[in-house]
Amino acid sequence: MKTTLSVLLVEDDPHVRLGCEQAMQLAGIPVLAAASAEAAEMYLSAEFPGIIVTDMRLPGASGMDLLRKVRGLDPDLPVIIITGHGDVTLAVEAMRNGAYDFMQKPFSTDDLVDVVRRALEKRALVLEVEALRRRLDQRDDLEARLIGRSPQMQKVRRLILDVADAGVDVLIYGETGTGKEMVARCLHDLSRAGQENYVALNCGGMADNLLDSELFGHEPGAFTGAQKRRIGKIEYASGGTLFLDEVESMPMSMQIKLLRVLQERVIERLGSNQQLPVNCRVVAASKEDLKVWSEQGKFRADLYYRLNVVRIELPPLRERREDIPALYDAFLLQAAKRYNRPPPPLTTDTLHRLMAQDWPGNIRELKNAAECHVLGIGAAAGSGAPAAAPSLTEAVENYERLLIADEFTRQGGNIQRTADALKTARTTLHDKLKKYGLL
Repeated sequence: MKTTLSVLLVEDDPHVRLGCEQAMQLAGIPVLAAASAEAAEMYLSAEFPGIIVTDMRLPGASGMDLLRKVRGLDPDLPVIIITGHGDVTLAVEAMRNGAYDFMQKPFSTDDLVDVVRRALEKRALVLEVEALRRRLDQRDDLEARLIGRSPQMQKVRRLILDVADAGVDVLIYGETGTGKEMVARCLHDLSRAGQENYVALNCGGMADNLLDSELFGHEPGAFTGAQKRRIGKIEYASGGTLFLDEVESMPMSMQIKLLRVLQERVIERLGSNQQLPVNCRVVAASKEDLKVWSEQGKFRADLYYRLNVVRIELPPLRERREDIPALYDAFLLQAAKRYNRPPPPLTTDTLHRLMAQDWPGNIRELKNAAECHVLGIGAAAGSGAPAAAPSLTEAVENYERLLIADEFTRQGGNIQRTADALKTARTTLHDKLKKYGLL
């Protein structure tokens, strides 16, 4: 969407200011007016969408002072200086300091409009080039984070670039291990909210009675054990992004509350009647087709349609086998750096074997295989020279990691079922999943 450029007019004489303002408005040019350099500074920022027209002599800071400040902020922002009769020396100095042009009083409004239009055209071109450069940088960053040249992944990256800055809610669909949280993180980082909070919550990673407090927060005394106020995930994410993973596991009662948040953008902490405004983008992820679930009565249809403003589908690894070599190579390098080991050679036989597998755990499983390869354990180690033997601690941790990763994949990424299968506490398993980079 093309940005409308405006003129920031800085002039302390109210008659001159009004005349210049009216002349530009009649020419269809939006104008912001200020009576001093100090008042003008509140409008200024890097990549200000417009240009500046300022008188040289102002109360307080001068037009030259303002020019220097603007040059330090954005050297490409055009500044047109207005000088009085006999101030030619100052005008020349201003041009040497980077002013775009100068006009000597008295001047015709037609001349002012002509100079302003030329400066606006230059500014529009500079901003367009900067926007293109940012988009190219974002594309390169996406290609490094979401690896793959398959048509499916190219489509995913294009969609992320198209909607990242739109602020709309997004639903990500994909099997366990396809990289749903990475997509959510990319949407956040490439948006205007990228400097604000990114808050992630696994809806299947906690008991139902705790989910309410986690999402909405609570006041002291709201329930047994609530000794002090807690800020919920939704409130904490205001201004940024809230990522809800495994949203299909959210209880129906909680789905109703989430729907209200999405519709009204307000929350109430548990134990409070005060409505708090929140403004965050919600990115939800599911390994189940929520449209089918809503038709079967397993998920609220109204919530599904509210979340599904934009849908991003991540393909399983078996449907984009051409991406496996690049992914595996990147994971080998990451693991080699992590474990301070040389990256092992990737033989043709190993590559063929990798390409032939179905990878039910998708990218997560492939990454596990790469780490095993670097550590010289497991079937993925290939036929290269044996790696140095790991220490006892490393060997135990490697075995534990493999055991947890295999069971986690087998249980479809469900923490509770994995904990039950491994006969361990849910909290203990959650900590180990974090420790080994499996979440």
